[in-house]
Amino acid sequence: MASWNNPANLAPEGFVSTNPFGNYTVVDAAPKALLHMVDPHWYQFVPLNPMWYGLLGFTIFCLGILSVVGNAIVIWVFMNTKSLRSPANLLVVNLAVSDFLMMGTQFPPMVVNCYYHTWAFSPFICELYGFAGSLFGCISIWTMIFITLDRYNVIVKGVAAEPLTGTGSMMRIAFVWIVSIVWTILPFFGWNRYVPEGNLTACGTDYLTDTAFSHSYLYVYCGWVYIFPLFIIIGAYSQIVGAVFAHEKQMREQAKKMGVKSLRSEEAQNTSAECRLAKVALMTVSLWFIAWTPYTIINFTGMTNKSLISPLFTIWGSLFAKANAVYNPIVYAISHPKYRSALEKKLPCLSCQGETQSDTASVTTTQSEAATEKPESA
Repeated sequence: MASWNNPANLAPEGFVSTNPFGNYTVVDAAPKALLHMVDPHWYQFVPLNPMWYGLLGFTIFCLGILSVVGNAIVIWVFMNTKSLRSPANLLVVNLAVSDFLMMGTQFPPMVVNCYYHTWAFSPFICELYGFAGSLFGCISIWTMIFITLDRYNVIVKGVAAEPLTGTGSMMRIAFVWIVSIVWTILPFFGWNRYVPEGNLTACGTDYLTDTAFSHSYLYVYCGWVYIFPLFIIIGAYSQIVGAVFAHEKQMREQAKKMGVKSLRSEEAQNTSAECRLAKVALMTVSLWFIAWTPYTIINFTGMTNKSLISPLFTIWGSLFAKANAVYNPIVYAISHPKYRSALEKKLPCLSCQGETQSDTASVTTTQSEAATEKPESA
């Protein structure tokens, strides 16, 4: 029985190794035109067990199909339902477009690469692949930030909040796209670069080149797309939950003065708005954190202690980040009451049953829409 740890059993018959260190490694199957982009760090690893390539290919294929189909449905329903065409929902559509493009550009090449057990395309396609992943990831993150800030504006500030207008929404979307393009195009001009990583089935930013100039890009970029957004999301949802708790307390006090058990229906009493919103807030922050933390850890580990970086280790960061495009439609669209109603009419087989207006995410989105629709109807 062949041992997968023996390089001789992995090398194709008649294969001549391109490895400068003399052993057959994960790099040897790569096209020769790609070798100038491969960091010497990867030459020390033997190819992964074919099982990992198959598992990775199958997983990314499933995630890709779910994301592309899910986000396409979100875009189609929102754009073909008049009642959903509000300024706040433009941000949701932009998020769906970004996630659709993210997986649409990322999962097909990765599936092909898993089949060939290495990068199967040209070096330039590798750079474009890394650029697209970074670009659409940045756009998704900052679109989520503006969705969160819109909810904060409506729920925490209440009637004092300045409603989001169509122009305001488009300006935010333009800001997200322009800034993201600027940030992610810089590696093409020498500030860092896009290179193959891990088992050479994906490409991303270069976190192994040991220069202060290369590292500076990743430090600043990670601050812009991870640390700063994380603080905003945690801070905003903390304020949102706090505002809902305060509102619920006022309602209980008012009910006590009126001599009634509650101002809400019996069904609403069983699941308080504050508990539902706390769950939604926790889910939103947790999913975001789970999606982007592994990739951030990989980048910082590669810059500080590259000996800990292995091909198998790098797989998970890329996979978790891409999975973010799958559950974004669930968190930001399927929880939307009007979207669920429209989905039930247009595609009954995909409709979501259960609570509608009593759902916390539904309540927050409905409040946001109400605030943005008032000036338009005036």
